[in-house]
Amino acid sequence: MVLQRDSKVNIWGWADNNETVTITFNGRKYKTKAGEDGKWKVVLAPLKAGGPYTMNIDATNHITLSNILVGDVWFCSGQSNMVHQMDLHKERYANEIAQANFSAIRHFWIPTLTDLKGPKEDLPMGSWKSANPKDVLQFSAVAYFFAKAIYEKYHVPIGLINASVGGTPIEAWTSEEGFKDFPTIISTIEKNKDTAYVNGLNRKASAANANTPQRQQDKGLLAAKRWYDSGYIPKGWHTINIPGYWEDQGIKDLDGAVWYRREIDVPISMIGKPAKIALGRIVDADFLYVNGKLAGNTTYMYPQRRYALPAGVLKPGKNVFVIRVLNNFGKGGFVPDKPYYLSAGSDTIDLKGTWQYKVGEVYTRQGVGGGGGISAQNQPTSLYNAMAAPVNNFTIKGVLWYQGESNINNAAEYDKLLPGLIADWRSKWKQPDLPFLYVQLPNFQEVQYVPSESPWAVLREAQLKTLSVQNTGMAVAIDLGEWNDIHPDRKKEVGDRLALAAMKVAYHDGAVVPSGPLFKAAAIEGNKIVLTFDHVGGGLIANDGEELYRVEIAGADKKFVWATAKIEGDKVVVWSDHITNPMFVRYAWADNPDGANLYNKEGLPASPFRTDH
Repeated sequence: MVLQRDSKVNIWGWADNNETVTITFNGRKYKTKAGEDGKWKVVLAPLKAGGPYTMNIDATNHITLSNILVGDVWFCSGQSNMVHQMDLHKERYANEIAQANFSAIRHFWIPTLTDLKGPKEDLPMGSWKSANPKDVLQFSAVAYFFAKAIYEKYHVPIGLINASVGGTPIEAWTSEEGFKDFPTIISTIEKNKDTAYVNGLNRKASAANANTPQRQQDKGLLAAKRWYDSGYIPKGWHTINIPGYWEDQGIKDLDGAVWYRREIDVPISMIGKPAKIALGRIVDADFLYVNGKLAGNTTYMYPQRRYALPAGVLKPGKNVFVIRVLNNFGKGGFVPDKPYYLSAGSDTIDLKGTWQYKVGEVYTRQGVGGGGGISAQNQPTSLYNAMAAPVNNFTIKGVLWYQGESNINNAAEYDKLLPGLIADWRSKWKQPDLPFLYVQLPNFQEVQYVPSESPWAVLREAQLKTLSVQNTGMAVAIDLGEWNDIHPDRKKEVGDRLALAAMKVAYHDGAVVPSGPLFKAAAIEGNKIVLTFDHVGGGLIANDGEELYRVEIAGADKKFVWATAKIEGDKVVVWSDHITNPMFVRYAWADNPDGANLYNKEGLPASPFRTDH
């Protein structure tokens, strides 16, 4: 494990009632006695970075903990973009994975656990892993790149404790005490403590949920010759394009199984070699068959499809590729603007274009009225109780937080929920100045080319406003997203930007520029508005050398139009010939403000902002 340097460190556990416990560590002995409840704790004197050390714990039994380092420990939490492991990004980061030989960077993964009744004291499982080419695949990608940047700068061991769960709201990570100003949430917490209430709701939901697809049987799997068999002769198939959703190509509102088929001519130069198939992303699940054999399967929509074909699967000339796609709701099919290809050796075949398709199964929906069941991991306090509370005693350097996508529907509340979480965790860890670093949500969804309202922008604004809380830092990621993927691939830049924030907030490095430009103030000067910024670094620039883009201006009516914006020294001057009495400015105010180009010379993007709030 890694213990926090330069701080008192708690070592705690359980024993028989009143049992004497002795800890020997780094040449010192610590002795305590378990209480009537069997709990015990000792506090180690502060240590400088170093190791490896061995700890001996003696009572009626003996425990030895070896290979302990002393350095900086970061608690990493949030939802799926903090979960996303290096393994899911191994194509982009193949070199970084191969070169991951950092025994002093270590990662402890806490499995998904929930508890609606109250804080737990212990974890049922978990283990520390060090960064090597095998184990680093299970590290959070964002956390790993953060740790690597900090380690290479300060050369101290870095411990990462990762407690994160995909698709979860901030409320699930906050303790009951953290909701003292949210009476409605407190009421929900109290109801959820009643197991009979929770089970009753879930039983009703299970019985009456109209949105549960009722599966029949897939014709493609019932035929005498299954539709993926190499000897199957297709009849009644139609044409369709990959990539694309079938609802956009003549199939209306179909949830079910759709089969795709195409004959691919493979040259002799690709034969006898291992091959790779990239199938972008598929909504929701898929089974890939090549020449009648199953070559890959993914059960949910988010991972990018990367399937390996052993040498010998492909044959010269015609090869039959069949993909069975299952979709439960919404649009089904192949996500646009992703890679689709077959490669072997130095040859690549494009898999985009016209395929054949046939519907194998249609899901029907039965029942009237829907159920309001409870998913424990989405309920207030549930993840804090089970995944954060058990490590509150563990002294840490700070927190890394990447979350917010699941709070888009209540984005206006996030400017209270995020500061509330920070205050709550500082209280629970008994570290009132605990550094808290977080990621501002990246760009996502379709690009809009007219000024419009945006819940994603509102949530980013809440994150920006949270910088008013002391000892916080924010990594702006507005240029790192993908319009068609809520899990963008570029995780290294996120980790690196979190590290810059840490260097300023937690390591007090006065020379570092921790962020891109952050809006500071606006002054109306005639028919123009002059903006000033913090963190201009070496100066403001348009990173593409073009005019500033994604700047809007409005009068008192707040009807925003695109503005002309010009950098003048460390300021930005904004105006429009259509607005004679300007009052307000917005920048990058959209779900996906593609082309937003205000940066500092250090290459860090400006945060989205508005002046009319």
